Order: sequence, then C-alpha cells, then structure tokens
Amino acid sequence: MNHRLPASLAATLAFALAACSQPAPPADNAPVVAGEPLASRPVMIGTEGPQLPACSSISRVKAGGTDVYWAPGETRAVKAKLAGGVRVSLCEATDDDAWFGVIFPPAGQDDTLCGIGRPIRTAREYQGPCRWGWIKGGTVQLGA
Repeated sequence: MNHRLPASLAATLAFALAACSQPAPPADNAPVVAGEPLASRPVMIGTEGPQLPACSSISRVKAGGTDVYWAPGETRAVKAKLAGGVRVSLCEATDDDAWFGVIFPPAGQDDTLCGIGRPIRTAREYQGPCRWGWIKGGTVQLGA
C-alpha cells in the first residue's frame, strides 16, 4: 500500500505549515472586523475604595460619538456604538489614560439601573445589568 501524498496536496500542506510559523502582523495593522474579539477584559468597579461609589465619574460622550471595545487596545471588534451626548460611568482607566472602562445603560434606560452609584466593599468585575466596555481616552467630557 502506497502512503505518499499527491504532489499538489503535499505542497498545499507545506505552505499551510509554513504560514503558521510566520509571526503575526502588528496589532495596528489588524483590520477592523465584526464578530468576536481576540481579547476581552471586563470593567472593574469599586477600584477607588469602599468609601466612594463603585464608579465615581459620570461623563458624556463627545460630539461624533464613540465606539465601545471589548478590552483596552482591542480594536478588531466593536462591541457597541455610543452617540454624542450619551452619559457613561467611568469606572477605571489604563495607567496612561489612553482607555477608559465604562458602564452604560441600554438605550432609553436610566443609568441608575446600573447599580454603580453606591459603594461596594471590594473591587470586582462588573456583572450587569447594564452594558460595559472600553472607549478610547479623549472621547468623553469628564464629569459632564
């Protein structure tokens, strides 16, 4: 019994294996696509301690709106789009303030629904009932 692959199939497999060994392109070359993100990082609440509200800053999205992403720096998949003027709660920020972790209610709902205006004992991932995500720094008016 002969176990040799046809030459065309062997070449295809060799090319596929070679492609797997190539380094991934830099993140800034990744196209924006719909669907599942490559990374996801829930927003943390209560990071300012048990004496302050779980998310202490209410801000408004600047004119033109903004995209909401699954994680700071993860721009391959948009999680939601927010219109200019929409109120969001800023709950955490990256060390360089390039990204803000935000919580926002579904369209047409009051942000008091989110349950983040009161203190919590220890910092934790936000679990709902509102939506959460990451926006780029500079896309909101802080404290507006």
